[in-house]
Amino acid sequence: METTLAGHAMETLPHVTWLGVLIKAVIILAVISAIAGFGTFIERKVLAFMQRRLGPMHVGPFGLLQLAADGIKLFTKEDIVPQNANRFIFMIAPIITAATAFIALSAVPVFPDFTIPEFIPLLGGTFVPSIAADLNIGILFVLGMMAAGLYGPLLAGMSQANKWGIIGAARTAVQFLSYEVVTGLSILAPIMLVGSLSFVDFNDYQQGGIGSWLIWQQPVAFVLFLIAGFAETNRTPFDLLEHEAEVVSGYATEYSGMRWGMFFIGEYANMITVSIIAAVVFLGGYSVEGIGWLFIILKVAFFFFLMLWVRASWPHIRPDQLMWLCWKVLMPIALINILITAIVILL
Repeated sequence: METTLAGHAMETLPHVTWLGVLIKAVIILAVISAIAGFGTFIERKVLAFMQRRLGPMHVGPFGLLQLAADGIKLFTKEDIVPQNANRFIFMIAPIITAATAFIALSAVPVFPDFTIPEFIPLLGGTFVPSIAADLNIGILFVLGMMAAGLYGPLLAGMSQANKWGIIGAARTAVQFLSYEVVTGLSILAPIMLVGSLSFVDFNDYQQGGIGSWLIWQQPVAFVLFLIAGFAETNRTPFDLLEHEAEVVSGYATEYSGMRWGMFFIGEYANMITVSIIAAVVFLGGYSVEGIGWLFIILKVAFFFFLMLWVRASWPHIRPDQLMWLCWKVLMPIALINILITAIVILL
């Protein structure tokens, strides 16, 4: 039976129930949290390899249990709240960062759809879709949730009564708000070609093989989205929010324990989200055959590795260089790309 991405072509796909969506949400929370945690280990090993050192090696075979040791450390460390901080805002800021990251993932196709075997009590026969919330404005929803996530670092920096936190909060407002515009404009040209905001329609548009991938029709938009994605996820060379050499740890200076860890879970979850969006929108998405899920995993892994590679090889840039790049280089290029795309469509 030929199928496209789950949620569409309802005449050929099983009925999606609230139970299936709930199971999908639990899977996203559990698996992405685990992958985000494991991503810290992968990053340390990749950076170590590129810097000609070993990285984590002593806890478990090849250092694999270092992740468990770090998790135990975060859960058992004292949760410190500064005396002069706004306690309520200080405590909920990490929750905002982590929550918006996972809410954004609800509208992104994560893992293949499947049906739970009948022999499993209570849940047997339940169809679990690939998208927890299959929205016809999926791209707009995901970008909106990622934009809402900027309130986490912003409120965290402003609430802790620390000068480094205030500077980190100011950089949050400047960097995230600026590059949100570039992200939206970069993806607008592909939306004009596909004529939809649905990830499913983007996937179906590129089902003609590698030659039909949108990266060949929109190479400029792809590069713009990739650069903006680095800024959106606070990755090198755009990690000015917590640059240790300048602002100690910026918005996260006063955080400890699991609240500090939630910022990193949110960051790595956003890295996965940006990688999936780039793969689905520009690199062909999912094939209608089952092996397509293997290829999407490889594409996402490539983008994740690219973020680590850039951190190992690219220096930090100054805040003024960051804004110059956004408003004087990327913004004009994005607008010109939209104009050229519109002309090509009309002709």
